[in-house]
Amino acid sequence: MEFKNTFLGIELGSTRIKAVLIDDSMNPIASGEHTWENRLENGVWTYTLDDIHTGIASCFSSLNEDVKEKFGTPLITVGAMGISAMMHGLMAFDENDRLLTPFRTWRNTMTARASEELSREFNFNIPQRWTSAHLYQAVLDNEEFVKEISYVTTLAGYIHYRLTGEKTVGVGEASGIFPINNGEYDRDMINKYSALLKSQGFNKDIYTVFPKIAMAGDNCGQLTPEGARFLSPEGILQPGIPLCPPEGDAGTGMVAANAVREKTGNVSAGTSIFSMLVLDKNLSAAYPEIDMVTTPDGSPVAMVHCNNCCNELDNWVRLFGEFAALTGNKIDTSQLYKTLYENSLNADDDCNGVIAYNYLSGEPVTGCERGRPLYMRTPGKNISLADFFKAQLYSSMATLKYGMDILFINEKVTAEGFTAHGGLFKVEGVAQKYLANALDTPVSVMNTAGEGGAWGMAVLASYLVLKNELSLADFLDKRVFAGMEKKTVIPDTKGVEGFKKYMEDYIKNLPIERTF
Repeated sequence: MEFKNTFLGIELGSTRIKAVLIDDSMNPIASGEHTWENRLENGVWTYTLDDIHTGIASCFSSLNEDVKEKFGTPLITVGAMGISAMMHGLMAFDENDRLLTPFRTWRNTMTARASEELSREFNFNIPQRWTSAHLYQAVLDNEEFVKEISYVTTLAGYIHYRLTGEKTVGVGEASGIFPINNGEYDRDMINKYSALLKSQGFNKDIYTVFPKIAMAGDNCGQLTPEGARFLSPEGILQPGIPLCPPEGDAGTGMVAANAVREKTGNVSAGTSIFSMLVLDKNLSAAYPEIDMVTTPDGSPVAMVHCNNCCNELDNWVRLFGEFAALTGNKIDTSQLYKTLYENSLNADDDCNGVIAYNYLSGEPVTGCERGRPLYMRTPGKNISLADFFKAQLYSSMATLKYGMDILFINEKVTAEGFTAHGGLFKVEGVAQKYLANALDTPVSVMNTAGEGGAWGMAVLASYLVLKNELSLADFLDKRVFAGMEKKTVIPDTKGVEGFKKYMEDYIKNLPIERTF
């Protein structure tokens, strides 16, 4: 095997770190993973540096074992590689690269004042999870660590820095740090931001505090000897590998779904769920439910990001699995998911009056500050397992529909179709059907759906080497997706109306969820 013609993508997701190695035909040929979970410490959702360092090394070791098993040799080098991670949040460091406060992930909802003030000042939605909101909130709160800050970055930016020594992020990742205009931090807004920070006593140059920005296809450094040891402490991986710009999971999701052209969109569904729709016109107003971000090559994108998706659903699957085991009928996990998902197709289109809220954490899109999973049903109706579980599946995408309806109804935005990927869609044709009905738009799933963002990151790494002057959109069309199989589900009238009825009850009862 000639590994110089392979490309590596590593993505640090919320519950799993995954590595995917692809060949120059974009086919996955090996993979590795490491399971982890965020922790709530002193009111902050975080991962420790030890979690991050041991996790990514464990993931690479898992990949290397897969390579050795399949090809009889360790993975010494690749043609190019790239790092992706969950977007947003804050990692703040001093001039000696010391982490000043625990990593604050996207899941935290502690920056309401900063988000509101910045959004009002910019007339541009600055979500609570954005890096700029976290930094401004820390300044407003006079946190001790602020005076020692040398630079801040995201998780993807941090890993890339450890591998290359370069404080750089891709433009898509940067758009979750601060608003972007023409591939740069918006100058007017950055001037206002700097003035606000200075008024609170923070006088550092924000251009040196934030990471630099790169576009898809740019060379963003090489794997250093220190970086090689960071990723592969056993000394297997050799330095010198070129790295593409590090991207967030939103950007890799767009690439994995071939959704970087106007009017194309994608939905990524795992611990969180978010949609991305590449716009053909500017929105008429700023909405707190809609984030304006970019593709990895800088095109404007409307994003609806919801904090909660599959975790509560997974809890219910485990509960039914536990019951089955108690009866002496232990079921394989994959079969359990398949059985429960497919049985939900027998339910009423509106779930027969059953509604569920899957909020394990706060949900800014619907104005819920704290998480509290809830289940309700209309008295007087006979509930079935199918109704109950369909409501849980609807719940996993209900908040997304709540946000997307702003684009479809208020802004009259149109979409030609969405491509879905992530764990929610591993059971063929079920969640995909419900999502098509929720968005009243065709939804496609490709055979790379299970690989998700790590595969998308590997594709971005390949673009660094193989782009041959093609735009990213043309590269994806011609080199990546030309012969790739996909399955498309068209929304059906009854399903669309059933989801609308479910949403009417869901929205009507949101005040109950907001009381917690």
